[in-house]
Amino acid sequence: MAADKIPILRKISESDQVVASADEDVRGRKVANRADDELGKVGDLLIDEEESKVRFLLVEHGGFLGIGEKKTFIPVDAVTEITDDRVYVDQSREQVEGAPEYNPSLVEEPDYYSLVYDYYRYPPFWGPGYMYPGYPPPRVPRER
Repeated sequence: MAADKIPILRKISESDQVVASADEDVRGRKVANRADDELGKVGDLLIDEEESKVRFLLVEHGGFLGIGEKKTFIPVDAVTEITDDRVYVDQSREQVEGAPEYNPSLVEEPDYYSLVYDYYRYPPFWGPGYMYPGYPPPRVPRER
């Protein structure tokens, strides 16, 4: 996919598409890193309707009772594991908290996606040789 052909991504909650099965729908699950530090929760999924693929998790973090809450995107490439109640990513708390903030007026701007991919140091999905990460990764039972 050429850079000038980057599709506009939409929240799945605002589209006609649905997640194939309830077990694969990670919205509402906590997001944690490998050290099991909670980083927030998955508020929505940003999808490429053209290819029917999830490209980003919209993660809500910080604040109290929704006040002062920040929303950022994490590319699905960062997801390493999914359990019944969590989505694990290979990012630190500082990385997620410092990510470019979600701005609804920017999500239609291809440069915004480039900024997010650059920040997390992942190749963009429209770049040459990009391999989709197989979202969601296999669900793994995890002992606590």
